[in-house]
Amino acid sequence: MASDGSPVRDAREKQKKKKKKKADRSGTDRADVEETDVQLEIERLTAAGHAALQSGNNNAALQSFRSALKAATKLREKRLQRTCAFNLGAAYVEAGEPQKGLDVLSRTQPGERGERIADLQYNLAMAHEALGDRTQAAQHYLQAAQLYRSQGDAGAEGDTCVRLAHCHLLRKEWDEAAASFQRAAESYKVVGNASAAALALKDAGKHMLQSGRSSSEDIISVLTDSLEMSSGISDQQMLGKLLSDVGLSFSQMRLFSEASQCYEQALPLVSSKPHRQAVVLQNLGAVYNSLGQYQQSLRFHREAAALHGSLGSRGAQGRCFSNLGFALVELGELEDAWESYLHAQQAFRDTDDPSGQWQACEGLGGIKLQMRDPDKAAMYYKDALQLLCKCQDVSGSVQERLVSELSEALQQKLLLQQRGAASQRTAQERHHTRRQPRTTAVRSDIQQWRREMPNGENANADGKKNSQTITSSETHLQQEQEQADHHNALPEANRNLNNTYDKAEVNQQILPLESSGSPAHGDLPAESVKPRPVQMNGKHPLVRSTVTPPLTQPDSNEATPLTRRLKSRFCTVM
Repeated sequence: MASDGSPVRDAREKQKKKKKKKADRSGTDRADVEETDVQLEIERLTAAGHAALQSGNNNAALQSFRSALKAATKLREKRLQRTCAFNLGAAYVEAGEPQKGLDVLSRTQPGERGERIADLQYNLAMAHEALGDRTQAAQHYLQAAQLYRSQGDAGAEGDTCVRLAHCHLLRKEWDEAAASFQRAAESYKVVGNASAAALALKDAGKHMLQSGRSSSEDIISVLTDSLEMSSGISDQQMLGKLLSDVGLSFSQMRLFSEASQCYEQALPLVSSKPHRQAVVLQNLGAVYNSLGQYQQSLRFHREAAALHGSLGSRGAQGRCFSNLGFALVELGELEDAWESYLHAQQAFRDTDDPSGQWQACEGLGGIKLQMRDPDKAAMYYKDALQLLCKCQDVSGSVQERLVSELSEALQQKLLLQQRGAASQRTAQERHHTRRQPRTTAVRSDIQQWRREMPNGENANADGKKNSQTITSSETHLQQEQEQADHHNALPEANRNLNNTYDKAEVNQQILPLESSGSPAHGDLPAESVKPRPVQMNGKHPLVRSTVTPPLTQPDSNEATPLTRRLKSRFCTVM
């Protein structure tokens, strides 16, 4: 009789346990297989979503990322779920739905410790910026930049600092923007991206100048570094824009010699873009005016005016004619100058530009004053003052100058009238001398003087004063005649630099070929230009436009590449 602990019974129990373990292992294997399949599906959906974004198919991308997040919820791994939610939120921001993106991204934060926190801060910043909350955006960009630096990702830090700078620009925080661009340049230098560093330094110098708080030495140093870093740029359009922008900054600093070098180098690089070429030609002419090289400036004024005209840029064409008129006046070619200013005046009327109109009227008044036509000169100066009242942000010195010029014209008119009256009176005296006794003539003159004098002033004193007036007027007119060939330069007449390198005028009849220019940062080939001291020409100050150029935008006429640079950050490897 077998006992309870018989070998047969023990063998049966062991066999049952083995079968149970085998069944358990089989179930676990099936679960593992299913989980692996889900992970592979998530990987596939994520890759498909990223590819769709690169090709610009936002709807397909959103669908893929939604499916990936839905699949991730079947698994117990929270990290994978957060990654999928991160990608979906970034896709919403990329697709132009920042609020949905912000909602999804906010759910990815709890429990995260070191999981793509820098990218998350960057995407949150993008969402806030798209929603117009630039304060929050700047805070998240700053956090992202600090995290990228701590991770040693200098390239991402540079890109983030550029976005941070743009937020500061939109808030008109010029100093902070300049500092962010400089920090971006430092980061790009670390990764050897010289072209991106050059562009960042160019923007930094521009906004240091705009803030008015940086020293000239610091600004020149930054701009010079930008030119030196641009030596490796291969993209001609990018290099041409950089040189044009740096040239404009030098012009605003009155470093006209350095500005002319930049514009001369930029000119052949932009020949394939008519609008850009016209702007560079216009600025070259204005700079040579400021250097007093008027003969050399004529070609640039005329070419720029013709090119702007062919593009329908009527306002810019008017500024070119105004600059041309100024140069021709300086060369003594008054008839041609008169015609140029008339063209400028009509262009400014066509574009309803009172600022340009008063400048043209001032130029026309100056020419008429030289032609000894004070009546017409006074008329143009009065027109200029009336037009000035329609302008905003005009310094009081401009009005004072126009009033002074009007006064000069009226004074010249009065002197001419007095001279004519004196000549007529002398002729009458000679006529009376032949027909009447001298004593009668003298008494007649005295009676006339007394009638003309207010309050019965002393006739002798009046006679003496009148004699001095006639002598003074003749002397003054003689001096004017001697100086007729030496035109006094019109202060601030050459104020027509163009800083709309990539932006069309609102009133253009024909749209330009592009609307903007520099990519965020890419590779730049030109000789470095080191500033050197120049003779300041206080006679012809250049006034820059108060319109802030737009932030970097893609050229509207360029085809969208098959793969495009995404604004948001994505996780492509699970």
